[in-house]
Amino acid sequence: MSSVDIDLTPYLSRIPLLADVAPSSVSRLGGLTNLNFLVTTGDIRCVLRVPGAGTSEYIDRTAESFAARSAADAGVNAELLFFDPTDGLMLTRHIDGAATMSAALFTDLDAVARAARAFHVLHHSAAPFDTDFHLFAMIDEYKSLLAAKGATLPKGYNDAQRLADTARRALEAQPVRLVPCHCDPLCANFLDTGERMFIIDYEYAGNNDPTWDLGDLSVEAGFDDEQDHALLVAYFGGEPPADQVGRMVAHKALCDLLWTLWGVIQHVNGNTADDFWAYAVQRFERCQTLMATPAFAGHVAAIGSPKGRR
Repeated sequence: MSSVDIDLTPYLSRIPLLADVAPSSVSRLGGLTNLNFLVTTGDIRCVLRVPGAGTSEYIDRTAESFAARSAADAGVNAELLFFDPTDGLMLTRHIDGAATMSAALFTDLDAVARAARAFHVLHHSAAPFDTDFHLFAMIDEYKSLLAAKGATLPKGYNDAQRLADTARRALEAQPVRLVPCHCDPLCANFLDTGERMFIIDYEYAGNNDPTWDLGDLSVEAGFDDEQDHALLVAYFGGEPPADQVGRMVAHKALCDLLWTLWGVIQHVNGNTADDFWAYAVQRFERCQTLMATPAFAGHVAAIGSPKGRR
């Protein structure tokens, strides 16, 4: 068995599939807040996820378990082999032959279209999740958690929050039916076989406005206008309505605002997987830049335009 920097025996012993069989190999995979390992035993290749320290403060593992199973049943997530909702220990079947996506790989517009179709399946075929993703409640919760920790927010955060409230009012004035959403579509959460895209890691999943997923992926992968258009056309099956484009753009700004706070939480929790203060500042500055453009106000206005809806 390959050498890793943690004794996995206590975790493997909790999983019936692996408890009585010594893995033939174990290797470390990526991950920002959790530890992930490729575990091979016999002809089974699977991925073990060991939850990171402090994640129970802000992740509902029972809700994650339900969402992960729902997405797997819809054929969008990797097959779920084990999940312990008491702490989030999880085992999934490894998707052989799939590439872990990156911003560079998403420059392929065919890959963008496959991601859009995967979102469409998740949003329209997965069984409803047992929790909703309440964006603004999460922002308030994260801010309260940070206040309790005595954390400092990036300079200018409160001014940006007031500007973001214009988008909030537009979105709340035109509510949509919430559907099962991933809600945290990092590039690395997409696995592409070249024919089919899988979406993994449902820690933040919930029933949500589907344009959140579209906008968040655009931000995470650094999409340009051509990529955004390819994503929307593949998702909607044609030219997208203006109000839906507006919702997506509003969510591009708001997801950066939310993950700014998440990054600060990782920073104050002492997570050394990355420079999370720099991460938070980078996301915050990108949010400020987008909201300062004249086009942003136009997109927000389109959210309430009946001509943009169908």
